[in-house]
Amino acid sequence: MHNTNKKRSFFGWLKNFANDEESDDITLKEPEFPESNGLIEETKNSEGELAIDVYQTATEIIVQTMPAGVRPDDLVISITPETVMISGKREAPHGVNDESYMLRELYWGSFSRTIVLPEEIQPDEAEAIEKHGLLVIRLPKLDKTKQHRLKVKMV
Repeated sequence: MHNTNKKRSFFGWLKNFANDEESDDITLKEPEFPESNGLIEETKNSEGELAIDVYQTATEIIVQTMPAGVRPDDLVISITPETVMISGKREAPHGVNDESYMLRELYWGSFSRTIVLPEEIQPDEAEAIEKHGLLVIRLPKLDKTKQHRLKVKMV
């Protein structure tokens, strides 16, 4: 007895997964990534992208990154109440020509990363600390419930 039920290959399964059983074209859908706690990220076009971790506590938002090979003085950190931008440039080692490399994975050149924060922060109270290559930026959240009593001056 001959089995007419063919076992599908993995690629055949992919075709069916894309809801196109009759077509010979493999059509894969773009993956959809959920937003992470309202955090929206933007990057600049022709520069390298800096890998980051962002988390929050009850009172602050913390950004961590490892800009290895960049001196703290060569980093530029710009902060507004809604965004943080980290940029810099990693200089390639001098004296090694391109033909000498067998493997080249490290990124050399300008990089930047702009993060749109999920809530407002107090830029004037932010601090950045670098230790053993780890840059930690602490961004105190804006306390919208805090009230300040204003005194009236007599003129």
